[in-house]
Amino acid sequence: MRVEEFVEILGSDFYTGVPDSQLKALCNYLMATRGIDPKRHVIAANEGNCCALAAGYHLATGKVPVVYMQNSGEGNAVNPLASLLNGQVYAIPVIFVIGWRGEPGVHDEPQHIYQGQVTLRLLEDMGVAACVVDRETSPEALRAQMEEFRALLAQGRDVAFVIRKGALSWDGEITYGSDYTLTREEAIRRIVRFTGEDPVVSTTGKASRELFEIREANGQDHGRDFLTVGSMGHASSIALGIAAQRPEERVWCIDGDGAALMHLGAMAVIGASRPENLIHIVINNGAHETVGGMPTVAGRVSLTGIARDCGYAAVYSADSAETLEAALEQAVTDRRLTMIEVKCALGARSDLGRPTTTALENKRAFMKHLGVQE
Repeated sequence: MRVEEFVEILGSDFYTGVPDSQLKALCNYLMATRGIDPKRHVIAANEGNCCALAAGYHLATGKVPVVYMQNSGEGNAVNPLASLLNGQVYAIPVIFVIGWRGEPGVHDEPQHIYQGQVTLRLLEDMGVAACVVDRETSPEALRAQMEEFRALLAQGRDVAFVIRKGALSWDGEITYGSDYTLTREEAIRRIVRFTGEDPVVSTTGKASRELFEIREANGQDHGRDFLTVGSMGHASSIALGIAAQRPEERVWCIDGDGAALMHLGAMAVIGASRPENLIHIVINNGAHETVGGMPTVAGRVSLTGIARDCGYAAVYSADSAETLEAALEQAVTDRRLTMIEVKCALGARSDLGRPTTTALENKRAFMKHLGVQE
C-alpha cells in the first residue's frame, strides 16, 4: 500500500514515534512532508515518551494522534498504555502503527524473535485492538477497518495497525547526512586499539556489528565484547553494573546518540555512582542510522554538558581521528569516570555483516573472559 493512502485513511494531524526500518516508508514520508514540527511530527526519545506526547496532543485538541514504533518499543509503552491511556484511567485514544520485527515464520535477528512472538499478545493484554497490515491489504479493506476502529477510539480505546515487512511503500526520496567526516567504523577501530583485554559493552545496531567485524579483521577474541544487540538504551547501565562489581577492571561502553537519549537517566545514575573504571563513549551522528537515518535531537543538545552536569569527572568531545586519539590517550592515563562524545558521519559499508555467534554464545564467552562461571 502506498504510504500516502495509509496516512490519508488514518486521518490524523499529529504523528510521534521512534523510527523503525519496517516503517521506513512512513518515516521518510513524514520527514519529507512534515519535517520535525512539535505541532505535527515529533521523533521522540522513546516509545513511552511518544505516548505522553500523544496524550498531551489529545488533551489540547480533542483529536486522535498516531504513535509509530518498532514492536521492540512496546515494552517502553506498556506503562503509559496501562496507567495513562487506558479506558479505566484517562481513556485517551491513540492509533498505534507498529513494525512487526521477528514475526513468526519470518527470518529475523535473534533479539527480535521472542518480541515478534508476543507482539499481538502484548497488545491484547493492554486492551489494544489490533489489525495486521500486509502487502495484500487494500485501501478499501483498511478504510473498512478504520471505520470499525473509529467507534473504539470514540470510546477512549486504543487501536493498532501492526505492519508486516514491505506492507507500506513510498516512491519519494529523502537524504540524511551530517557535517562530520569521521566514520563510526573508523572511530571504533581506533577505540579498539586502546581497549586491550578490557571488557567492552557495545550498543545495539551497527556499532556492535562493526565492532564484531573489527575483531574478526584483527584476529581477536570476541569474548572481551558484550554486544547488546537488543534492549536499546541500556548498554551504559550494563557497563555500570559490570564496572561496579569489577573495580579492578577498566570497563568500556560504546554507545550511540539515539540509545543514550532513549534512557538518558542512566547517565545521571552513572554520574552519581562515579565508577572510576568506566569509560563511556557516545558515538553521535545525530541519527537513528540503523533503522534508516532519521534524526535524533543529539545535534541540538550538549551531550558533554549533560555528562558533566551528571557528575562525570572527565568529559571530551572529538570530531576527528586526531582529537579522538588524544581523548582516548587521556582516558586510559587517568583513572576517573570519563565520557567521550565522538561526532561522526552517517553511513556504513554496504557489505557490513552481522555477528556470526548467537547472543547466548556471546554471553558465555564474555563471562568466561571475565573469569566468571555461570
